[in-house]
Amino acid sequence: MNRAHVYKLIAAAALVSLRALAPATADEAPGDCFGVDFDQQHPIVIGRIVTAKPRVYFLKDVSDDKSCPADTDACRQKAYLIPGDLVLIGKIFSDKANAAYACVVYESAAAKKARWTKGWLPVASLAPVTPAPAPSCSDWTGDWVHASGHITIANGANDAVTIQGEAFYDAAQNVHTGVIEATAKPARGLLQFADDGTIPFDDPKAECQVRMQRVEALLVVEDNNGCGGALVTFTGFYRRK
Repeated sequence: MNRAHVYKLIAAAALVSLRALAPATADEAPGDCFGVDFDQQHPIVIGRIVTAKPRVYFLKDVSDDKSCPADTDACRQKAYLIPGDLVLIGKIFSDKANAAYACVVYESAAAKKARWTKGWLPVASLAPVTPAPAPSCSDWTGDWVHASGHITIANGANDAVTIQGEAFYDAAQNVHTGVIEATAKPARGLLQFADDGTIPFDDPKAECQVRMQRVEALLVVEDNNGCGGALVTFTGFYRRK
């Protein structure tokens, strides 16, 4: 199930019941939410918590409890989100009763320490957020910060921008780091590049692939986990410094 389909399913949830089952990947069961993978063909889907409830709790994986994910006390985790929070959305799962759940990951743009929360949320509690369709260069430029890194985007030549960033991961023995340095042109509401920007984004030889979107006051970044050392990623919600 590609992200374009996921987006349509989340959008449809505001109007009708969903009947969607995402296929399992090689390393996880359909009822397991291990995170949101990078998709070279489709930008990450961004969702907002929209519910009358004051809290929406993350739900356990099927590997934790065979009855999960389900919107029950037995499947409820301690972590929760509140209306207005933004999340990154992965696959969709339907249980035997055809209730739909989305695999999501969350980290506040204002977080001081990198700490992602992942798990299932009822699809009915989510609404897709449409990124800015055609941001100008000034919408991209600035110093953007995140709990585990920072990115600086500046005006370049010929309607392009320059991107410089550093990310890090605190491992047990040392700090793993990653660096991006590229020139790219925004197109179709996206700023995406591979390595230094001189090769096509979908080049099979590319090591580091990065895609950015503008959502409200935030810069939403995703990468293919190939831009630095082990467990280093630029993925996340960034705010202007």
